Amino acid sequence: MMSSKPHAALLSSPGLGHLIPVLELGKRLVTHHNFQVTVLVIASHTSPAESQVIESAMSPKLFDIALLPPPDISSLVDAKTTTVSLLSIMMREVRPAFRTSISAMKSRPTILIADLFGTEFFPIADELQMLKYIYIASNAWFLAMFLYSPILDKEVEGEYEDQKEPFIIPGCRSLRPHEVFDAMLDRNNQQYHELIRMGIEIPLSDGILLNIWEDLEPTTLAALRDESLLGQVAKVPIYTVGPLRRSIGSTSSTSQLFEWLDKQPNESVIYVSFGSGGSLSHEQTIELAWGLELSQQKFIWVVRPPATKGADAAFFTVGSGENDVSEYLPEGFLNRTHKLGIVVPMWAPQVDILSHDSVGGFLSHCGWNSTIESITSAVPMIAWPLYAEQGMNATLLNEEFGVAVRSKVLPTKEVVGREEIETVVRKIMEDNQEGNVIRARVKHLKCDAEKALSEGGSSNNQLSQVAKHCEIHMQRMKVKD
Repeated sequence: MMSSKPHAALLSSPGLGHLIPVLELGKRLVTHHNFQVTVLVIASHTSPAESQVIESAMSPKLFDIALLPPPDISSLVDAKTTTVSLLSIMMREVRPAFRTSISAMKSRPTILIADLFGTEFFPIADELQMLKYIYIASNAWFLAMFLYSPILDKEVEGEYEDQKEPFIIPGCRSLRPHEVFDAMLDRNNQQYHELIRMGIEIPLSDGILLNIWEDLEPTTLAALRDESLLGQVAKVPIYTVGPLRRSIGSTSSTSQLFEWLDKQPNESVIYVSFGSGGSLSHEQTIELAWGLELSQQKFIWVVRPPATKGADAAFFTVGSGENDVSEYLPEGFLNRTHKLGIVVPMWAPQVDILSHDSVGGFLSHCGWNSTIESITSAVPMIAWPLYAEQGMNATLLNEEFGVAVRSKVLPTKEVVGREEIETVVRKIMEDNQEGNVIRARVKHLKCDAEKALSEGGSSNNQLSQVAKHCEIHMQRMKVKD
């Protein structure tokens, strides 16, 4: 049965960082563009934080959430399987459950909007006569790199990291070897081939959604739409629909934490967190603790057990683990800093913290959700990339947007020492020329972002174009029926 309004099926791959922007897009489609929405997500039994976000999205009930049973992939993976490969395999194996779920819906979805790991669902969308869009919950430069990666795959000899010169992406900022998406660094690994496959499949969609706004990356967007540049590989319309982020109070807040924040001066606290999946080595955790203490700046630090496998070690388990952090912090650190800051184990209500008037800086892994949340809260950043496309994001934040400082040492290559950490924290938190320029710049970007989402703004208008495409498709389907 065809509904009187467009019905969007939104598909999220596992992981809190993937789920949040999909849920926020769903909310926007319902509240501003008169859609019926069903979000399909693989049920998680390992991430309490992910389960909590799903539960909170159900109240108030703006849309349906369909939990797909996690597929048994034990025979397809081993201890060495990387996160990107795991996600690709899980999504591939859940396709039968997805088809069953869609086919059982009373109101047939008009459109499938899948995240980056959902390109292999396009044939199912075609079979069920749905439009198929891809939602890249990141920036335009990242999309450009992805779309151009099949060409780079043919042009570049040897490993990307070993190249001396930057990689040229037509019409865009060139990509330096150390900025390359980490999953592309071993060309013999399965995850590299999964990413190249996605780069080939993205243009098979009917359109691409980006979680940015037009004025944030005008040059790159122009290149992606120019058929003499990247338009020849993008091939489909690109819509900027952001910044989509969680609202304040969308997670349960820790009252003690906010009572402490309420007592601090305006813009005096630095928030330190490495996202839903990021972890540091034991040595880097120690150096960060000393750096914060030496800076003598007020802080809130979300601490996780040191990583033993890799920087994305907490990707599938965010919100779970031990709460005693003292065993991997310097001896006496908690006692010496108890008046200076608060250490939060595992996970914290990030949007609520960044939106608080007392917070004046964010030491971040530069995941795109965190980047959007920081900019829209007018909070300048210390860029500390760990994995995935975060090296690219850090470059944009520091060199192009001008809203972040970064260490001289790359955190992905070496341990950043305590003295350098003290320096970058003071640079962003204290009254100095560089910090003041960055603060003014991020406040300007926040205003731009708000305009884009307002009525008549670029992001609002572009999502309306997607809605119009759905309405035309519905009319065609009615004629066929």
